[in-house]
Amino acid sequence: MAEAGGPTQQTGAMTPTPVPATPSFDPARLAEMRRSYARVGLTEDDLAEHWWTQLGRWLADAQVAGLPEPNAMVLATAAVDGQPSARTVLLKGYDERGIVCYTNHTSRKGRELTANPKASCVFPWHALERQVCVVGAVTRVSREESVAYFSSRPRGSQLGAWASERQSAVISSRAVLEERMAVLAERYPEGGAVPLPDYWGGVRLEPVTVEFWQGRENRLHDRLRFRRTPPGAWVVERLSP
Repeated sequence: MAEAGGPTQQTGAMTPTPVPATPSFDPARLAEMRRSYARVGLTEDDLAEHWWTQLGRWLADAQVAGLPEPNAMVLATAAVDGQPSARTVLLKGYDERGIVCYTNHTSRKGRELTANPKASCVFPWHALERQVCVVGAVTRVSREESVAYFSSRPRGSQLGAWASERQSAVISSRAVLEERMAVLAERYPEGGAVPLPDYWGGVRLEPVTVEFWQGRENRLHDRLRFRRTPPGAWVVERLSP
């Protein structure tokens, strides 16, 4: 008789070692999952004069702390019927005008931003017990900005933008993408320029509010929000947690 996990003597075939089943999660445990936030506080005196300067400070803190993808943010959009959708994207630029990411304009988020040019995003820096929430209107960046950023991307990412021309559309298999990549690799050989697709580019979220959230004990979190006023100035408001 073969030992458990060893070769079967009758056939000589190898019996694979059983892989332990992943235990299922008990939803009842969710009520018990909590932690106390007690790192630091956030006062009005701590804030930079401008939201974009404060965002830069916290981005630097996230990078120094070694957070994976410190520029990752959850971008929420909505269709004209009000149905929202959200996904994680990467921040690729920011200044006093707003925050910028890049996308296929024919994707779900691209179509929703065209039909309903409003959005919000969240930077979820859990390890630092922080988040930044931005709400505002969306415009497309200039083609020159999109070309400059696209040219800086790795060649594989450039080809990927072309291969996924119909982003968010249903495809039959992964082989469809791999076949497209092979064709594109021949069309745009190594060392040559890959042009910017007409359907791809940057979008800028122009904030009306930017909230800096710092976790505190007993769920009495610090929430300080920059809010744009009609003349174009900014006021800082403390929000109840």
